[in-house]
Amino acid sequence: MLKMKIKPYLTFLLGIFSIAVTTAQDKKFAVHTVAFYNLENLFDTINDPTVNDEDFIYTKENYTKKLTNLSRVISQLGTGENQNNAPVVLGVAEIENRKVLEDLVKMPLLKDKNYGVIHFDSPDKRGIDCGFLYQKKHFTPTSFKNYPLMITEDNTDKKSKEKDKDKVEDTDDNVIDAKTKRIYTRDQILMTGLLDGEEMHFIVNHWPSRRGGEKKSSPLREAAAALNKKIIDSLQAINPNAKIFTMGDLNDGPFNKSVKEVLGAKGDEKEVKPLGLYNPAEKMLKKGIGTLAHRDAWDFFDQIIFTEPLLRKDYSSWRYWKAGVYNKPFMIQQTGQYKGYALRNSSTEPGFSDHFPSYIYLIKEVK
Repeated sequence: MLKMKIKPYLTFLLGIFSIAVTTAQDKKFAVHTVAFYNLENLFDTINDPTVNDEDFIYTKENYTKKLTNLSRVISQLGTGENQNNAPVVLGVAEIENRKVLEDLVKMPLLKDKNYGVIHFDSPDKRGIDCGFLYQKKHFTPTSFKNYPLMITEDNTDKKSKEKDKDKVEDTDDNVIDAKTKRIYTRDQILMTGLLDGEEMHFIVNHWPSRRGGEKKSSPLREAAAALNKKIIDSLQAINPNAKIFTMGDLNDGPFNKSVKEVLGAKGDEKEVKPLGLYNPAEKMLKKGIGTLAHRDAWDFFDQIIFTEPLLRKDYSSWRYWKAGVYNKPFMIQQTGQYKGYALRNSSTEPGFSDHFPSYIYLIKEVK
């Protein structure tokens, strides 16, 4: 019994959506989308001598096409489910610098959204960073900070003897400094602000890759998860009811040790206790829904995990409604060996991304 009133509001009988009520009275809810998207090598047209960007320098024409493709996805992401707005907060990964985000938000399909940009340069040797886009109309940042991930070669599993067939083909290398043995990777960024007046915290991640093998590189992602948990714990120490989202390309799925044990994320809402974390990607992956494919198997690297207060059933403030993966036909390879995969860049033609974006809906009762 769904019907639209004034977009982006949503009207429904509460009982239909498993919300405990004692009356059949119609309620009107505001809806917002929070999302994450790995933009797959969003580099500019300039050769930066300080990073290894030589393989991903776009021509002016291809750079414009890449931005056009990405803006098409972002402008539609989260729409069609009883609301017509793009994400109010979007975490992004695999961007070269702040300028590529500034160019992206100026594209015709996104210009009217008036997105602001949060970005920090990471020490990653390929020059790829994380960042946030946020709609200034709805979200006001009050603070933002980057947290470097300090890991070394000693964090890797040197005893692992994985066969070549188990190694993941990935352009994202875990480059080791010859002198310090440090592995330079992406910072984690914490952005705190007000979503329509309500304080929320967002962390964006791009954890170390599986280059060299999943098992051998797993300790690197476990270290990233430990840093992530430390940031979350510090916020909860100040406010146990803090609404915190951690999102990103984790290079691990919801059942891997980094997510399941180190973060302690649960896939069943009933198991999430106060100060706990809920991961909707777990249920979606069990249904065969993923954000990227490798050797004809789907996984869910691009996760949005959040704290327990967002699961509560008092809708006087923003709460979690549901989650999804945005994978429309125009974003999918239609022919050839990789038919059904995400339509990524080729050597001559900019695509969209090798990852599908994930998203969640937040709802709040409107009086």
